[in-house]
Amino acid sequence: MTSATTSTFRLREIPRSIWALGFVSMFMDISSEMIHALLPVYLVTVLGASNLTVGFIEGIAEATAMITKIFSGALSDWLGRRKALTAFGYGLAAFTKPIFPLATSVGWLVAARFVDRLGKGIRGAPRDALIADLSPADLRGASFGLRQSLDTIGAFVGPLAAIGLMVLTVSNFTVVFWIAVIPAFLSPGLMIFGVEEPAWKDDAAPKPRLHWSDTKRLTAAFWAVVAVATVLTLARFSEAFLVLRSQNVGLSIALVPAVMVVMNVAYALAAYPAGVVSDRLGRNGILALGIVFLTIADVVLAFGATIPVMMVGVVFWGLHMGFTQGLLATLVADTAPVELRGTAFGMFNLVTGAALLIASILAGWLWDAFGPTATFLAGGVFSGFAALIMAIRMKARQSPAN
Repeated sequence: MTSATTSTFRLREIPRSIWALGFVSMFMDISSEMIHALLPVYLVTVLGASNLTVGFIEGIAEATAMITKIFSGALSDWLGRRKALTAFGYGLAAFTKPIFPLATSVGWLVAARFVDRLGKGIRGAPRDALIADLSPADLRGASFGLRQSLDTIGAFVGPLAAIGLMVLTVSNFTVVFWIAVIPAFLSPGLMIFGVEEPAWKDDAAPKPRLHWSDTKRLTAAFWAVVAVATVLTLARFSEAFLVLRSQNVGLSIALVPAVMVVMNVAYALAAYPAGVVSDRLGRNGILALGIVFLTIADVVLAFGATIPVMMVGVVFWGLHMGFTQGLLATLVADTAPVELRGTAFGMFNLVTGAALLIASILAGWLWDAFGPTATFLAGGVFSGFAALIMAIRMKARQSPAN
């Protein structure tokens, strides 16, 4: 049986609710990326914000999402139900979208971005734990990869729509932001009516109380995944800097969203196959390859001075995302106790969220102080360090003593 045939067969086996969760993510990402593909340029060129401000806003926004996941993940473990929290998170994000076209100052956009990412934080860990609950063990990598691929399809459809609308409206940011509201409200509706939550088994019954000490039951293998992801996150600062880099090398404002299109096409094409291969051949090799892709991307983006070279770096960035993000979620599911999956995803995102905040603020400071080359070279150093950690971890696992 060929690899393509195997992948198609695996798609048919994936539960319907996981498909629905993928489309929920897709609709929300169409909306979010229509806005976020333009937001860094809007902040800098229209509202006069600095690159450090962009880094601070993006870092706070993404860190808020990730830090919130520790609480929503633990709450979903305690309730024994994930769907309601996930739907609430998508609904909250949908209701922030009209703020973007109405905002007249950086302060309003900061507030909208904050609440939007708060909604992402509320839904993130329960959703990932729900996928782990719904997916058979031998389809876990494929299930996470499918959800990631559908999510990423939205992430390149959104910027494509933004490009077309910017051309049609002669760069009218407000009109684009208003149209982005529509797919945002489709997302929570599909979550409510299209996803069925599995019944919890007796051995995965909800706990009577929430205990911070439950984190002590998370395994050493889980914390090893967190360690690799944290160093990798320091290298993978906000994609807002890809957008700013494209403008820096001469891409016109109307075509700036093309950066996110290219990145997310590579991401979407890589995520599902990477998950399928990881189910068959193991996770670590695929993850290590993804880290190598990020190192290449950072070096190319640091020194590339033309639009074509810059786009090569963006492609490698997208491949890195496809080879790592779904795999890291799968590894969390693989290494966490069933009854603590929500807590594990929350803790994973708490630590990586703090790293993302540091990375994005540092990237903005380096850009303002020394230029874009310094920003991406710093990312390359961290990604190289993450590759070294992965190589040591893989060698240790292959040792006869282990």
